[in-house]
Amino acid sequence: MMPTGLAAAIGWVQQLLLGSVATVAATLAVAIFGFLLLDGRLNWRQGLRTLMGCFLLFGAPVIAAGLMIPATSMSSAGAGPTIEPEVTAPPPRPPENYDPYAGAALPQDW
Repeated sequence: MMPTGLAAAIGWVQQLLLGSVATVAATLAVAIFGFLLLDGRLNWRQGLRTLMGCFLLFGAPVIAAGLMIPATSMSSAGAGPTIEPEVTAPPPRPPENYDPYAGAALPQDW
């Protein structure tokens, strides 16, 4: 359980990163990079990196919720029966006096 002060601080940081200030900053960044790309002063890789950063920043809650779905479904008690892999028996062992190289050097009469 988190203390209320720490939870409030985390909530404030989250609101700062995902609030209106961050939205305005991301909009300006995309606009500036768009103008620089149109003017030829910036390469496509940096522009796409900026767009991906904005999508990841604002889509982080949705991405995290999507990643948590399998973890919560696996931890629930009624997740269903577990299927164990079938183990096959090992092959029979050769007798103790078995020598696989005993006739290797002898000529074979076919």
